[in-house]
Amino acid sequence: MIFEITLLFVAGIIGGILNSVAGGGSFVTFPALMFVGVPPVIANATNTFSSFFGYLSGVFAFRKELKGHGKEIKIIVLTSFIGGGVGAWLLLWASEDVFQKAIPWLLLFATLLFIFGSQINRFAKQLSNQSQYASKLGAGLLFLVLLAICVYGGFFNAGLGIVGLSYLALAGYTNINVMNGIKLVISSSVSLIAIIWFIYNDAIAWFEGGIVMVGTLIGGYISAGISMRIPQKLMRQFVIVMSCLITAYFFIKTYI
Repeated sequence: MIFEITLLFVAGIIGGILNSVAGGGSFVTFPALMFVGVPPVIANATNTFSSFFGYLSGVFAFRKELKGHGKEIKIIVLTSFIGGGVGAWLLLWASEDVFQKAIPWLLLFATLLFIFGSQINRFAKQLSNQSQYASKLGAGLLFLVLLAICVYGGFFNAGLGIVGLSYLALAGYTNINVMNGIKLVISSSVSLIAIIWFIYNDAIAWFEGGIVMVGTLIGGYISAGISMRIPQKLMRQFVIVMSCLITAYFFIKTYI
């Protein structure tokens, strides 16, 4: 028990640091929850719960940058609630066996998003510059893109921030601070509605999730000092190597 508590706490600290400095904390916290024996669907729901407060504190940190964007944020929050709720319902509807087989593919998708996220964002910005989506058709397509992202986030939290940034670039946002703030609004809203679903269906491992959550909060708090000592590029490389190894492990474990 002491080993499991220590593992979850350390995983939470590392996850909190990674989320604040480079992103990709779920590549540590989600496998850690499964390693200590939490079933896959419950582990995924618990990981969403553990990450929520980090997202919320991030929104508070960007509150000044979000001023003047109230109208867009209201629409984004409403869409996030709808999509996140659908995604959480799909997760709870899926059997443990189905979700177990989907884990390697979800991790692979999230890993590719993390590796190629900057290129995706650049492509989205170029696409936005070429076509400003002024038509009703364009606005409708953007809404569907955001809705799909939120459904994914409610189903599997890893990589949500990266696809959220890509959506914002496609929508024509250029200020990175505003984009990060709205990205965290999306993540917070999706996670909140998903957590409500998970609580209603008793799908959260509170003890294990509470330990990870405390770790993520501590990791997020101390990340400011670490970020000044360790280059972000090095942290990203660490996450990429780790996520590739974890993804390969789950493919081997599931299909071989």
